[in-house]
Amino acid sequence: MPNTIELGNITIQQIVEQQEPLFGIFEFLPDLAPEILEEHRSWLEPVFLDPKTQKFNLCIQSYLVRTPHHTILIDSCVGNHKHRPIRPMWHMYEGQLYEKNFKAAGVTFEEIDYVMCTHLHTDHVGWNTKLENGRWVPTFPNAKYVFAERELEYWTEKCAEDSELCPWMLDSVFPILDAKKAEIVKSDHWLNDLVQLIPSPGHTIDHFCVQVGRPGEDALITG
Repeated sequence: MPNTIELGNITIQQIVEQQEPLFGIFEFLPDLAPEILEEHRSWLEPVFLDPKTQKFNLCIQSYLVRTPHHTILIDSCVGNHKHRPIRPMWHMYEGQLYEKNFKAAGVTFEEIDYVMCTHLHTDHVGWNTKLENGRWVPTFPNAKYVFAERELEYWTEKCAEDSELCPWMLDSVFPILDAKKAEIVKSDHWLNDLVQLIPSPGHTIDHFCVQVGRPGEDALITG
C-alpha cells in the first residue's frame, strides 16, 4: 500500500516511480564548496547523499488525491520510452514500478479525472502520454490535464527555438493539446472548494502548488 495521508474525506497517496541516487551533488549544486560539504556530510549520508556514488537520493513521484468529487493525479513523473539524451538515467527509460504502485493504490488510469502538472519539467509530465502504435496518446484517457497558462506559453516558445532542449514538450505535452485534453488555467485557479492552485513561481516561471482540503485540515503539495 502506498504511503497515505487522510484529511477528513480526502485521501492523498504517494505513487513512486523511482527512488534512488540520481544526480551528482556537484551537478546539482555546482557552486558548493567542498569544505562546506565535508562540514555537513555526517547528516547528509546515507539518507540524502549516497556515500558510494556521491549522488543525491531522490524520489520521483506523483500524488494521487481522492476527494468526494474527483480523483486527481498531481505530476506524472518521467514516463517510459521517452527520448531524453541529456538525462541518460531517463533516456528511453522502461520501468514497471509506477504502474505497479498505481495498481497497489487501487485505482486505474481510466479513473483519473484530472492530471495537474505543477510545472512542465521532464520529470513531472512523462506519464501524461504513452506510446501506442507509434503515437503518443494520453495515458489517462478520461482526464483533463491542467497546465498553467504562462508556464505553457514559456515552454512552447522555448521548444520553438530549439526542440532538442525540451523534447518532453513534443512527446508529453503537445500530444495532450492535440487530443484536446488540456485545461489551461491561471496558476491561482480553484477547481472547487477542496482543491485550489497556489502560484509559486521560482523553480519555473509559473509553477504552482496544489492545496487540498479545508483550513485546519489541509495539505500543500509542492510538486
